[in-house]
Amino acid sequence: MQLSATDQRRRGIAFRELHAGPGAFVIPNPWDAGTARMLTGLGFAALATTSAGLAFALGRADGANLVDREVPLAGARAVVAATDLPVAADLENGFGPRPEDVATTIRLAAEAGLVGGSIEDATGDDADPIRDFELAVDRVRAAVESARSLDFPFTVTARAENFLYGRPDLADTIRRLQAFEEAGADVLFAPGLPDAEAVRAVCAAVSRPVNVLAGGADRSLTVARLAELGVRRISLGSALSRAAMGAVKRAAEEILATGTFAFTADALSYQEANKLMQ
Repeated sequence: MQLSATDQRRRGIAFRELHAGPGAFVIPNPWDAGTARMLTGLGFAALATTSAGLAFALGRADGANLVDREVPLAGARAVVAATDLPVAADLENGFGPRPEDVATTIRLAAEAGLVGGSIEDATGDDADPIRDFELAVDRVRAAVESARSLDFPFTVTARAENFLYGRPDLADTIRRLQAFEEAGADVLFAPGLPDAEAVRAVCAAVSRPVNVLAGGADRSLTVARLAELGVRRISLGSALSRAAMGAVKRAAEEILATGTFAFTADALSYQEANKLMQ
């Protein structure tokens, strides 16, 4: 389904306004049309795709450059078509090393019906996982310029990936986020922050909305607490996808170990699942 220009603009404005507050909102991460429909029906205000959730559904590892640009864009189109909510996307590392590659990815994301997307400074190369600072900033700048050329608001999220790749350097992470803000990013995101004080430090260091990944090292951080720390948006990454995989794994292990089917007590009924898809 191709969104009309009017509908995409409506979604883009609604998404931008969510970041104006007050407080923090949760943006869950579906990985297909069915989970998008379910999350829409449950009452969330916006959705964002998950690269890991999609990779797992395809039977591939995440973060290893095993999925080309068209695969997540096709997945995003399916999510966009399944909901009337604003949809942003995990655009990974922009699907190319050059700023021009990132600019093209933003344009194609908009053509897919998306109204936001994140660009990370990870390379996908285990030997050298984080991009050079200047190049990382240039890539965010290219994403912003591409987004600003569109005829509707497209929210660019810039990600500093240090903590996800074994580089717990808060000072460098903040330096990168500040540079991304100066380059024009609308939202700033450092996944994997270890604790409340790190979250507070990031929020205090920038003036744009900050996204935090829920369920990290400190799982005690609630929506209310994160809002107190200055967070504006809370994403779940692959958590819902992994929760679903965990349920399947436990069910399969029960069957193999005991020959019983007690897991079905926690499953949605056929009628409830069917209703959520209508």
